Amino acid sequence: MALSTTSGAIQLPDMPRLTTTVPKEYVHRATLAEVFLTGCTAREDLRFSLTGQWPRAHTLFNSADGRSHDPLQVAETFRQAGMFLAHAELGVPLGHHFVMWNLNYTTYLENLHIGACPTDYVLHVKCTEIVRTGRRISQLRMEFGIRREDTVVAHGTAHFSAVTPPVYARLRANRPRPDAATVPLARPGSAPMTPASVGRNSATDVVLTPTDMDTVWLLTPDLNHPIFFDHAGDHLPGMVLLEAARQAACALTAPATMPPASMASVFQRYAELDRPCWIEVTRRTPADDGTMTVEVVGRQDGETVFTTTITGPVQP
Repeated sequence: MALSTTSGAIQLPDMPRLTTTVPKEYVHRATLAEVFLTGCTAREDLRFSLTGQWPRAHTLFNSADGRSHDPLQVAETFRQAGMFLAHAELGVPLGHHFVMWNLNYTTYLENLHIGACPTDYVLHVKCTEIVRTGRRISQLRMEFGIRREDTVVAHGTAHFSAVTPPVYARLRANRPRPDAATVPLARPGSAPMTPASVGRNSATDVVLTPTDMDTVWLLTPDLNHPIFFDHAGDHLPGMVLLEAARQAACALTAPATMPPASMASVFQRYAELDRPCWIEVTRRTPADDGTMTVEVVGRQDGETVFTTTITGPVQP
């Protein structure tokens, strides 16, 4: 590689643009390895094209047989994209908190296969509604679509609120500090579900403990889990609630499996760390095409925290 000089100064040749992740702070992640976005190009009319990559091997977001990306990786990618665009493109300052009111996705399972290289994808996002309080963005609605090469992988929608630090402090007053929080334990002698019964390979990924009722579980995630709890917080993350819903659906179909090909979720309040959260399957409907639809509700202190409708193929 030759160097040229102009007026005695060393002039380096043009370097190719290299791939890196977006700043982890923009997607509210502490670990760079958990950032799945690599770049963004703004289009017209509040449309954006983001690039990203899913690793071939991921300790959580791979199917049980290791051959496919887990559909919940789509949900996490949508979550990251919403926060990234809010911060990097729409002016929401770092330090603001986000409330996720709903998150919906539909995947094409046959297009989630893991190939010989990491999965590079393009994520197209359209902001369908932006609500401002004064000069500040307070709510965002977005539509998403993921493609790998010319293949559609998934599409979906999400609705977020952006909350300033002072408002969040008032909302969360008197809650336990993150380093002092503990999830209520199951009754003595009870043990979490086995990994195979909830569609997982590792016991550390299991978030449910059985109760006396076949369709009700206690939410008991490991607060030291490196992905579910990538950074400290004062409530249970929405992705933990989605995982709980998926595991409840899988528990009903075991030993068969039911990948969550699509999920439609509504979040109604914070799930607190220090009080029991009960996960209940309220309806399951088999279809003639071999799929199952399962409705899951999370409750805490007698109030609904979230509801999710999951549809997926029941596979032996």
